[in-house]
Amino acid sequence: MINDRYYVKIVPQKGDTVHRFEVRRRHMWAALGFLGFLILGSFLFAGVQILRAHLQVAALQHQAEAQKQTLDTINARTDALTQQLQHVQKQNQEIKRAIGIGEPRGLKMLRKTSFVRSGPTLAGVAARVSALSNASNAIAQESDHDRTLAMRVLNMQHLRDLARAQLISAIPSIDPVAGAAVVGCFCYRTYPDVEFHKGVDIEADYGTTVRAAAAGTVVANSYDGSYGMKVDIDHGNGYHTWYAHLSRVDVSVGQHVYKGENIAAAGATGFATGPHLHYQIMYDGEPIDPTPFLNGVPANVLASLP
Repeated sequence: MINDRYYVKIVPQKGDTVHRFEVRRRHMWAALGFLGFLILGSFLFAGVQILRAHLQVAALQHQAEAQKQTLDTINARTDALTQQLQHVQKQNQEIKRAIGIGEPRGLKMLRKTSFVRSGPTLAGVAARVSALSNASNAIAQESDHDRTLAMRVLNMQHLRDLARAQLISAIPSIDPVAGAAVVGCFCYRTYPDVEFHKGVDIEADYGTTVRAAAAGTVVANSYDGSYGMKVDIDHGNGYHTWYAHLSRVDVSVGQHVYKGENIAAAGATGFATGPHLHYQIMYDGEPIDPTPFLNGVPANVLASLP
């Protein structure tokens, strides 16, 4: 049966020639088998393509989810960085207020920029990161600028403080004999002479240490009539301090002395009824009352300083 023959005749419309083909059964089965193979192969190929497409879609979905998580993480980090930048900006503003300087115009505008949290898109996050990067660079430059200015201001303030401290150190402000009582006033008196007493007498035993009431330069250290042995210190600001009736002088003319430095010893040389220290302050050549200067610089003198 496999060799059964079948004939296929093709008759044209005009009927001039009849075409006849011989087809064996086995050829038909072979053709059907080949056709079936093609159909089955097509289904298999389509199935493989559908499976591959499904796997690709799943992979893309997984990748998209991973990217979304990454973008969310970047967004969260930019939130934290934004807060840090705002904190740095606040510190910069405090530094500016402390040192009394204004803010650059561009940076004022920068502070008005809002880093609004974007959606989970690459373009949105990229824009936010770019804005944050620009702001970070600007704030870093601002911080460096403020730090430099702050150091200059602090140095200037330090120099002003040193200059003021130097001015104060040259103003009489301590008791030349530590803790001693004043026994003679800056006033008119009748004993031992009837006269105006141009200084104060400070109680001191013979040989008691006498200190410089302020920093200055020794301009005299010799015997001066009724004052006896006297030290005169020029403080370079209109003030001179005199220390009289000394028993011993421990400084030389031209020597610079510091406030509180030992300069002599108390005694009773010159016109004195007993051992004590005559302490006198001269300002622009005129005697002034030393009493307000025995325990610090008087408030009115401090107020007059630059």
